[in-house]
Amino acid sequence: MSEYFIGVDSGTQGTKTVLINGKSGKVMASASTSYGFIKDLPEGAREQEPKTWVSALERTIKQVVKQAGVRAIQIKAIGISGQQHGLVTLDEFDKVIRPSKLWCDTSTAAQADSLVKKLGGLKKVISLSGNGIPAGFTASKILWMKQNEPKNYQRIKTILLPHDYLNFHLTGRAVMEAGDASGTGLFDTKTRNWHPRLISAIDPQLEDKLPLIQDSSDPVGTVLPQVAKRLGLDPATIVSAGGGDNMMGAIGTGNTKPGMVTTSLGTSGTVYAFSSRPVVDPDGEIAAFCDSTGGWLPLACTMNVTVATELVKKAFSMDNSKLSKAVSSVPVGSDGLIHLPYFQGERMPNLPTASGVFFGMTTENFSQSHIARSVMEGVSLGLNYGLNRMKDLGIRPKQIRVTGGGSNNPEWRQILADVFEAEVVGLENTEGAAFGAALQSMWCFFLQRGDRVRMTHITDDLVKIDKKSVAKPIKANIKVYRQLQDIHNHLSAACQPVFDLSKSLL
Repeated sequence: MSEYFIGVDSGTQGTKTVLINGKSGKVMASASTSYGFIKDLPEGAREQEPKTWVSALERTIKQVVKQAGVRAIQIKAIGISGQQHGLVTLDEFDKVIRPSKLWCDTSTAAQADSLVKKLGGLKKVISLSGNGIPAGFTASKILWMKQNEPKNYQRIKTILLPHDYLNFHLTGRAVMEAGDASGTGLFDTKTRNWHPRLISAIDPQLEDKLPLIQDSSDPVGTVLPQVAKRLGLDPATIVSAGGGDNMMGAIGTGNTKPGMVTTSLGTSGTVYAFSSRPVVDPDGEIAAFCDSTGGWLPLACTMNVTVATELVKKAFSMDNSKLSKAVSSVPVGSDGLIHLPYFQGERMPNLPTASGVFFGMTTENFSQSHIARSVMEGVSLGLNYGLNRMKDLGIRPKQIRVTGGGSNNPEWRQILADVFEAEVVGLENTEGAAFGAALQSMWCFFLQRGDRVRMTHITDDLVKIDKKSVAKPIKANIKVYRQLQDIHNHLSAACQPVFDLSKSLL
């Protein structure tokens, strides 16, 4: 009898769920639904109701089960991927206290700064946890709640991350795993456990509200009978530990052993690699995350990727085909037009007050096509800033696997290959984090059954590259992009005081 597995990716903009065949890895059914932020919040605040995620979870699971037409007993496990860093607070009755503040919520910047200062500065914080505490991390949101909503804070019994809350909904168990927990700002990524000093900087009693850290290979539990009945599942269906969207994206792209690097081209952009040891950046630019297989996942994040290309498409009424044609019509380097794609500020390099810049405009390069290519190149150079920093820390990429909406553009894949100076490939299965969550649930099920299997065995077998998508670096282009990278880096640094000044005028 065939065995099937479900993967759910609960994201900022929507939820995507897949049901896969455990033998072939083939996606047998998929479903998605979209949602947005709570409206009319103060500047910088980004919040969602956790019940929105629950509704999307249940709706899409029911849809894939129905589409696939498989028996409930054949569905062996479910894995959940979730947006990282969000804060979910539960009271003594396990009810949500307030909407979740999300990873992209910048209203807690003051709390993040005060925590770093209280702990002795950025270098000290990094020595304790492996990471700094940017505004996006969960710790700053907890302190914000303590300072701004003390009555709500006093009601907290349990603190969870978004994917943990969905696991809790399915199983009734409140636990975390190291991958997602490493983005809280309260976790020591080297020892893979909570750090008392980081916790005490907010509240000495906070540790009692944090859940148990369990191994990523262990199940959270099985689906509650009443939930299983509603979803058309067997109550014996295992719910795996799951993880953050980047951790599940790593699994879904086969990034589970040294030498692999994944680049995600979504609204924001990430570059991350598998490591068998902790990789700590003393400057704090690279996040020192754990992964969700027992290893580590050094990660670089930029805030402006398809944000930038979508603005170009909208401004010039381009679809994806016209964008590709425009980009291919312009020489490498855009005839000297350089773009800093900092439309929403930037996280790496750390330029929160930054804005977009076009530099080097002339009468020859002032055209729609030049602007389109310079934007795609600028985004790629920004990602390469992070990859170069990872190389400085000992990461040696052999192949770059691209995922996300931008990965479907052949011109962009070639630019990335030339900028990264490495082979860039797309994947046959583009479901990313949802696919990774399904594979992790499969790993968990096999281990519980007594099979001695490593995650790399599963990913090597079931994650397949799209051979038609391979882009190899071109030597002549590499030389141009090395020069542009230097200019891009210097321009970013030189503009910082101007960014700060311009913001003061608004």
